[in-house]
Formats: sequence, structure tokens, C-alpha cells
Amino acid sequence: MKLGMDLQPLRTLPTFRRLFFASAVTNLGSQATYVTIAFQMSVLTHSVLAVGAIGLVEFLPLIIFGLYGGVLADAVNRKVMLLVTEVALLGCSGALLINSLLDAPSVTLLYVVIGAQVIAAGLQSPSLDSLRQQVVPHEFQAAATTLSMFQRTVASIAGPALGGLLAVSVGCWSVYGLDVVSFLGSLVLLARVAAPARVAAATVVSFNALWSGVRYAVTRRDLLGTYLIDLSAMLLAYPIAMLPFVAQQFHERFALALLYAALPLGALGASLTSRWSTKVHHYGQAIALAASGWGLGIALFGWSSSLSLAILGLFIAGWADAISAIFRGTMWNQSIPSEVRGRMGGIELLSYSVGPTLGQSRSGAMAAAFTLKTSLVAGGLACTGVCAGLAAALPSMWRFDVRTDANVALVKSLQPDGDESA
Repeated sequence: MKLGMDLQPLRTLPTFRRLFFASAVTNLGSQATYVTIAFQMSVLTHSVLAVGAIGLVEFLPLIIFGLYGGVLADAVNRKVMLLVTEVALLGCSGALLINSLLDAPSVTLLYVVIGAQVIAAGLQSPSLDSLRQQVVPHEFQAAATTLSMFQRTVASIAGPALGGLLAVSVGCWSVYGLDVVSFLGSLVLLARVAAPARVAAATVVSFNALWSGVRYAVTRRDLLGTYLIDLSAMLLAYPIAMLPFVAQQFHERFALALLYAALPLGALGASLTSRWSTKVHHYGQAIALAASGWGLGIALFGWSSSLSLAILGLFIAGWADAISAIFRGTMWNQSIPSEVRGRMGGIELLSYSVGPTLGQSRSGAMAAAFTLKTSLVAGGLACTGVCAGLAAALPSMWRFDVRTDANVALVKSLQPDGDESA
């Protein structure tokens, strides 16, 4: 079995390389900023409700502008969309920096900037996913997906750690200043991206365009299965909000930090040993089995009475989630035509963003109604059962074979042979 990561896309595809490092820099700064905003909000308000309201501010803009960003990604120049939204995100970080330097920073401005950030990120994400698909040839899609997930995982570990350290020891302004610098660096890289020509006429921006994308997703039952499995896994077994309460059960000093680290470390381990995944051709089966493994890992975490077993459960869950993400991303990029890739990217954004938001509410409500252990164990087992049920209800997803699928053959025939940009 081959372990390690395939670095070929970074070595041989200059445009992908620029997108990769631009995203890496942006994600690191954004993750650091995200935790810093919550920290600053808590310092300014001393209110748990004020910090919790951040999720409410993000929820609707994420849905509306994620879907709208998908339509725009299929209608306009994707490189231009990346640059415009990156400038908008830079402006948000600049506003946070200026606000943090005031004698009395504004809480209202924090909420306004949070909403603006979500709008810009929702508009940007589908264009980034679509452009990444366009510049990566068919044979490198799996490796490129793994590399992209790897850099997001590293950012999710290093960003909050860096943000928390700087915010407490230096001040919130230092994190926001670092984020401004990171966006300037990513803009330089994005400006050098050579956007390929479209393979079909651009979509007209309209509600009909959005609706046609939804119809495409529904008629592609194999795709629909991947969205529903991802949404179900997050809705039924997302544990992050419960980690502080689980940590209270253990006497170890660093229990909470270890629990927070276990999920991303599991995902990192899966990424670093992912070369074997290129030998798997039935992506739907891999997605369903991995998502079921996520549920079992969360159930083990919730059931365990020792810290080491709880960490193991989260590590297994993180590993399984990363495997599911690798096959989902590869399946999407290898089987969705470029002309609708943006709109599917908007739907994908909802499946992996709305799910955790609702999942936190579900886990909290169930823990309050029953017990913390019941919420976690029942949620994990329900996730595994639902994933198995979806696999049975959507046989086209379970049977998906990248070697024989007609949609994969179509996309492959329309994609460029390689990235010739210097």
C-alpha cells in the first residue's frame, strides 16, 4: 500500500500551485482571525450570548450568498471573482485592524464585519472550487483534492493556535494586521493565475440559472447522495460545541486542548497517508463507509470514560471525515461539467457549512433534554445508520465507478491536458 501524499500537482501545475499557496496563506490568516474575533467579543461584552450570536449573523448570508456565488461562478470570469472577493476580505481585515486600535472598539462593527466576511467568502468559494477544477487535469484531481484538504487542515490547526497566542500575548490588532498581510500576499499570487477559457457559454445570472443547478444536483442521484451524506454526518454527529463539557469530566489539565486537536490531527494523518486512495474506483462506497466511520468515531468519543479513549474516538472520526472529503471532492471535480461546477460548489458549501451550524444546535438541545453521553453516542450511531440507509436508497451513488461513469468521461473529454502557464 502506498502511503504519503502525491505532490505532482504542485510540481507540474503552476496555476494550481499559485491557487494552493494563495489559499494556504488566506486560510491561515482567516482561521487566526476567526478565533480572535470571538476572543475580542468576549473581552468587550463578557457575554456568552454575544459570542454565540456570531453564528446567527453568519447563518443566512452563508446560505444566500453561497448559492448566489455559485451562479456567479458559472456566469463571470472566475479569476476576477477571486480577486474582487479577496479585496473585499482584505477590506474586512483592515476594518478589524482599525477598530482594534481604537480606545473603545465597536462591538457593532465586529458583527457588521463578520457578516461582510461571510458574504465575501460565500461568493468566493464556488469560483475557487470551479477554477481549481479547470486547471487540474483528470489524472491529478485526486491528488489535488488531497493537497487542498491538507492545507485547510494545517490552517485549522495552526491558525487558531497562532491567533490565540498573539491575541492574548500581543493584542488583537496583531492578528488582524497579520491577516491584512496574508491577503496582500494571496492577491499577488492570484493576480498571476492564468484562468483558462470556458468550455461552454457562460450562464446568465438569474433565479432560473440557480434552479437549473438545483435540478442538475437532484437528477444526479450519485451527487445528491454525497451532499446528503455530508449534511447528515454534520447534523447528527458534529461534536465541537460539546467538547468543553466533555473535557470537564476529565481531571487532566490539558484535556480540552487535546480534544480540540484530535479531530484535525486525525484528518492530517489521513492526508499524509492518502496515496492508496488513487487505487479506489468506487467513490460512492468509500464516501458512505468513511462517513459511517465518522459516526462510529463520534459514538466512541461520547461513550468513553477515559481521556485517551475519547481522543482516539475523535482521531478516528477526523481520519474518516478526511477520507470522505477526499473522495467527495475528487468525485465532484471529475464528474461535474465546468459549466455547472460553480453552482454545485454553492450547494457543496451549504452541505459542509450549514450542517455543522445546525449540528451544534442539535447536540446541545439533545444533551439538555437527555444527557451529554446520549447526545453524542446516539448522534454518532444515527449518523452511521443514516449513511447506510442513504447508500441503500441511492444505488447509483453506491455503484459509482470512476472508470466507467459517463459523466466522468464527458468531463475528462472537455478538460485541458495540462497546465501550461509559467
